[in-house]
Amino acid sequence: MTRTHQHSADEESAAVTRSGRTWSRIRPIAFWVTTFVVVFELIAGSVWNLLTIEWVEVQLHHLGYPHFFAYVLGAWQAGAAVAIIVPRLPLLKEWAYVGAFFLWSGAVVSHLSVGDGLQSWGVPLMFGAFAIASWVLRPADRRLPETRLRRNRSAGAGQDEAGSPEIRSRAWEIRPRAWVVPIGLLVVLYAVSFLTLPVMEDVMREQAVKLGWINE
Repeated sequence: MTRTHQHSADEESAAVTRSGRTWSRIRPIAFWVTTFVVVFELIAGSVWNLLTIEWVEVQLHHLGYPHFFAYVLGAWQAGAAVAIIVPRLPLLKEWAYVGAFFLWSGAVVSHLSVGDGLQSWGVPLMFGAFAIASWVLRPADRRLPETRLRRNRSAGAGQDEAGSPEIRSRAWEIRPRAWVVPIGLLVVLYAVSFLTLPVMEDVMREQAVKLGWINE
């Protein structure tokens, strides 16, 4: 009876360990996928708003916002994209995530308030969900220091301070490559946003016509 109970407990423990290992491999992938989507949308949105393409103008008019609101959104979207993708700056990251959530949740509420359907508010709702997922999945080195310190204490008081995850992450963050990669990604995403802008303008114009925001 005791052997059976012990065997069952060992199997349960092994299953939990395997599940934890699988999640530890999936989590960083899920984080970077959701973060890429969030950052790319913020960058594309900043380009569209700062250049104030026709789609932005007709949408602002449809929702009842002033024209200058596009420039405010565009500037903050650019800043949020940088804060989220680069290493360090955990407090700015928190504000950037909050701003992104307010941006897309506000878009959902704005479209609902004027009676728009799912085709209008479904997209910002999706991006808001991606922002929440990215925030939840962010690794320890992208969280506020207080959170990381509490986690490290609970992991064990005997851990060598020089070898702690917090110290190792800080050492990585001061290396040039830690900054070159995200900055290079930002440059590429901005280039893609600018190069695809003519095509996207035509696509979004067709969408505006379909929604009745533009009369041909």
